[in-house]
This record gives sequence, C-alpha cells and structure tokens, in this order.
Amino acid sequence: MKRLTFSFDNGPEPGATEPLLDFLRERSIKATFFVVGDRLDAAGLALARRAHREGHWIGNHTLSHGTPLGREGDAARVAREIGETERLIGPLAHPDRLFRPNGAGALGPHLLSPAAVAYLAANRYTVITWNNVPGDFRPPHEAWLETALATLDAQDWSLLVLHDPFIARMLDRLARFCDALEARGIAIVQSFPPSCILMERGVATPELAACVTPASGVAPAEAQPSHPSQRGQT
Repeated sequence: MKRLTFSFDNGPEPGATEPLLDFLRERSIKATFFVVGDRLDAAGLALARRAHREGHWIGNHTLSHGTPLGREGDAARVAREIGETERLIGPLAHPDRLFRPNGAGALGPHLLSPAAVAYLAANRYTVITWNNVPGDFRPPHEAWLETALATLDAQDWSLLVLHDPFIARMLDRLARFCDALEARGIAIVQSFPPSCILMERGVATPELAACVTPASGVAPAEAQPSHPSQRGQT
C-alpha cells in the first residue's frame, strides 16, 4: 500500500495554524510541524502546545529560516540556529529531536555544513528532509495540488511539505487532496520514509553525504537553488 506523511513548515502563524489544526482534527490526520524558533513567542508557543496536545509531532526548523547552514554554518551559528530553537520548543519536542534543515525546497550540499553535522550528531538529532514539495508558497499558489498528486503517483511513500501561512488559505484544496488520497487507497502515516532520514538519533544514514557541504565550504553550484530563501519556503 502506498503511504503519505504530512508535514507543515515555517509556523506557527496565528490566524493560519488554528484553521489548519481544525482541519487536521476533523480529518483525524496526525502530522509533524517543523517550527521556526523566531515564531515561538507567546502566541506561537500556544499554537505549538495545541498541536502537540492533539497528537502532532513538533520538530525544529532553525531559529531564523535564513541562509541555509551549508552556506553559512560555522559552529556558533549552528548552535544558535538549532540549539536555541530546541530550547524554545522545550518539552514539546519529539523524543527523537526532529530537525529539518531549510534549503528553499531543494536538496543538496547547501543544507548542512560539517559543523552542523557534528552538532546534530553530538546532540543525537534525527534529521528529516522531504520528497514532495509542491510549492504552495510559490505563485500560482493553488497549483500545488496537481503537482503534489503527480509526485504522489510517481512514488511509493511521499513526505509532503506544506506551509502553515499558505495552506491555511487553501483548505478547500487540501480537502480535495485528502479526498484524492482516499480514492487512491493511500494510507496517511506519521512516520517518515527512510530515504528522507539523513541522521537517526545522531547516526548518519547513507543519504546524509549528498546534503553536506564539502570541508572547503564551497557547495557545488549545480546543487544550490537559484532563488533566495523566503519565510514561506522549506
């Protein structure tokens, strides 16, 4: 049976995360929210607590969602971007300390620096990427539905990335997507496909090497996305 895992990045966002959580509760869907530390003020933490209380997993998606760690990832910045966010998440964190690097939706060596890998290993993080990023953050925003379905049909297990600030405005399309999953007999699960796990509790998997900048600090140009990182992107 084919499977799909839902994940939502770049929240919490008051006014957006609430209706998204309502939708997921109505559909009995459990997902992972990869949160940005700078958004964990009092209102953001309240939303993260609600998500956790309703059975969703809470993961770390860096403090600032700025330059990817593979491009600007000295030890001090790594400790702040990952460690400070984990401190803010506190007891809401998944036991496996889930972390998703930001990379403007593209996989490649721009995601992590050697210092980031060392920090993640020392602190026993589980590092999660993606294999279905349909671009709800990219105009025309509504086109994500067809893109997600085409990718879904091409693989056995999709780890879908959507974004609180954008998908909350398109819950009608999210409902259509969920109906399509049911029609196709695709199971919704909360776990992650092995191909999207770079490290598991601090232990590297074979997938890690392709997502680490060489020790020289210069990532191959072809692996770097050409568009700038934005708050709405993975």
